[in-house]
Amino acid sequence: MQTDQQIRKRLRDEFNDIETKHMWNITFRFVESESSKIKKTSDEAKKPQNKGFNRYQDVSPYDDTRIILKRGNVSYINANLVQICNCERQYILTQGPLENTTSHFWVMVWEQNTKAIVMLNKVIEKKKLKCHQYWPKKRKDNDKFIWNDVSLSVEFISKINHGFYAQSVLKLNDLHSGESREIYHFHYTDWPDFGVPKTPTPFLRFLRDVRRSGALDPSHGPSIIHCSAGIGRSGTFCLIDICLIKVKIKILRFRLILH
Repeated sequence: MQTDQQIRKRLRDEFNDIETKHMWNITFRFVESESSKIKKTSDEAKKPQNKGFNRYQDVSPYDDTRIILKRGNVSYINANLVQICNCERQYILTQGPLENTTSHFWVMVWEQNTKAIVMLNKVIEKKKLKCHQYWPKKRKDNDKFIWNDVSLSVEFISKINHGFYAQSVLKLNDLHSGESREIYHFHYTDWPDFGVPKTPTPFLRFLRDVRRSGALDPSHGPSIIHCSAGIGRSGTFCLIDICLIKVKIKILRFRLILH
């Protein structure tokens, strides 16, 4: 069993080895090759009635893990459930909502009992619209978004700007039952599309604050993670969270053996 220091050293050594040998492209190709062996279907996304709900026609949810909506007239949404059982983590990875899928997005938040939305893209990037403005940003006369087709509304409660990200509290209301829930909206704005943050520190602080909110705890439904397509930045967020958990589990096991 490795010590804390040995675990950290091994991680650093593996990273430095790949870095000094310029092997990131080879590493990526290996991951890409392994991923291509996964044979899953995305038939529902390709149905004519659902094509208009996809932001990108080459990015589709798998049939076996896609989220199925119950409320309203549309059951399809471009979103997948990702469960990591040995880490007690579950996420929903999804695309940035389109204007015509915004009500579907909030139905998913409600039905999945989601506590937090983690947004990793800007609404506009490189002069292109990457996501519809699906949440109210400030308190004003028309601070409430209402979707009568699914009997839901969302209103702005508060916002704290941390520089590289903003944390908002929203209230999601069921217009049928009168029930309301507080939803956290974490918006990270320092991660360029097809790029990487300048330094890891702000992102790690962002992840720390998302964790401290309790929104990722198993007592809540899956947190919703999205960028524009719901793949690159979204997948990276989940992967970093999971890797840090696994490192911590190894360290705790070692300490348990010592005692």
